[in-house]
Amino acid sequence: MTTQTREDYLRALYILDEEKGMLKSSDVAAYLRVSKPSVSEMARHLAGEGLVKSAPYSKLAFTPKGKRIAAKLTSKHRIIELFLKRVLKRSDAFIHEEAHRLEHAFSDESVQRLRKMLGNPKTDPHGKPIPQ
Repeated sequence: MTTQTREDYLRALYILDEEKGMLKSSDVAAYLRVSKPSVSEMARHLAGEGLVKSAPYSKLAFTPKGKRIAAKLTSKHRIIELFLKRVLKRSDAFIHEEAHRLEHAFSDESVQRLRKMLGNPKTDPHGKPIPQ
């Protein structure tokens, strides 16, 4: 499993938790456009790392550690989206995919500098909260 794949799953879980308040494997599979067995396999890996709680045929749940990491990844993505929109004047259609590519490359320090430069924003270009 690549770090990028792990991060994609954690961010997907965070977003689904935000939107639906629960984490079902079928929702994760649909969101990421992967198979349910792929989600089950990743859930086992994430549970092994102490990031989620998972049992066969049940919903997923973040551990406190998993929630912290997922919030940090989501924050990074949303800060980059805001930078692309405000500073680089990129279109809404462009910013999500570009932020997705960049979030894996930007260091935490660079994202913190972007956050400060942008005035410590509370919401992303789509109106979603940026986790602190």
